[in-house]
Amino acid sequence: MSKKLFSNKDIELLSKNKYVKKVSEKGITYTDEFKRLFISENKKGKFPRDIFAECGFDINVIGLKRIQSAGSRWRSAFRRNGIEQLQDTRKFNTGRPTEKDLSLEEKYEKLQAKLKLLQAENELPKKVRNVRKECETKEIIVSASEKFKIIKSIITKYKLKNMLSYLCNISGVSRSGYYKHFSNVTVQKRKSNEVRDLESRENILKAYNFKNRKKGARQIKMILSNVFDINYNLKRIRRIMKKYNIVCPYRKANPYRRMMKATKEHTILPNLLNREFKQESPGKVLLTDISYLFFKNGQKAYLSTILDASTNEVLSYNISKSLKIDIVIDTIDKLIKNNSNILRADSFIHSDQGVHYTSPIFQNKVKKHKLGQSMSRRGNCWDNAPQESFFGHLKDEISIEECETFEDLVKEIDSYIEYYNNFRGQWNLKKMTPVQYRNHLLN
Repeated sequence: MSKKLFSNKDIELLSKNKYVKKVSEKGITYTDEFKRLFISENKKGKFPRDIFAECGFDINVIGLKRIQSAGSRWRSAFRRNGIEQLQDTRKFNTGRPTEKDLSLEEKYEKLQAKLKLLQAENELPKKVRNVRKECETKEIIVSASEKFKIIKSIITKYKLKNMLSYLCNISGVSRSGYYKHFSNVTVQKRKSNEVRDLESRENILKAYNFKNRKKGARQIKMILSNVFDINYNLKRIRRIMKKYNIVCPYRKANPYRRMMKATKEHTILPNLLNREFKQESPGKVLLTDISYLFFKNGQKAYLSTILDASTNEVLSYNISKSLKIDIVIDTIDKLIKNNSNILRADSFIHSDQGVHYTSPIFQNKVKKHKLGQSMSRRGNCWDNAPQESFFGHLKDEISIEECETFEDLVKEIDSYIEYYNNFRGQWNLKKMTPVQYRNHLLN
């Protein structure tokens, strides 16, 4: 049990005793005269508490523990060196011993130690701030393990002793964590984890490079599951990608393009869809649009597609060097030729109000094949969102700028659409590919 603290009232009472030099809430400094008196009376057989009481001390205020401790300390000092050992040699009664005189060599060593500590203090914050130089943000989060490595390197560099706690404190980490980080058990565990992470990295890279298409964490998870029969959770995939700098592509905002507006002789039709894209019925809602494709040396082509809104499957597409009406007419013909088995009696095509889709030629073609027709509101891309999203993914994940000729472009688009329909899983399709999801709905 620790000694009790003195209250202000106790301090005031004790300060009036002639045998007290100084008193604080934690302790008392007694006069040398009282110490000699105590030894003299104690040698005669008096008990410590009786000596204190006779000298005007209140036993209840001081406490027996403090009396016994002081008496034991003074008797021990007297036995070692006699009465002189009882004299208080401390300056200002601070409780700290006077600093001994140092030789020139000792003073030099002390200054050298201070200099090393100052250098370490100056270097440590810089190292902590600059561990990840590639990060451009002002506030950089440095992991505890990186801080432990920096602290160890600085201690080794400057040969610092007994400064670990101080360096850990200014780095914002714990001393126990430092020792744990470099313990044999932790080191072996890190090595084991590193082997496992390297294996995960190889699997993730297989999915990342599958079909030479750019992929993010979700795509990698679905490719691993659907193609390689490997199940990793998203948290693990993202951690490995971050650790080994496997960069996933970020969707870019599509540049605004001006829509070719309908002329007076063209007919605008009402919006039958109203953004009800997912009707769980393959072949019912068919979305269509045209996108510009810019490839090598400023060459330009156009891609017309028809997308199944329920499954996101590309049912028909046509690539052309021209924007003539034939680009959409041929797309319709391919749709009827290749997908007649999934078209329904209530199937309809939904598009924007572009000049191709308001054209009498296109509208008559649609009616001829007994398809309905619907149009988005003017200038509202959200009314045809899945189709716009497809074009965005396509331009992110293919390298059309490397295509030197129109034929190269056609091959690249053919390859991507086969990959998109049959291998590229989609999170909102229960992690299935469009073809898998279509078969799932039909069964």
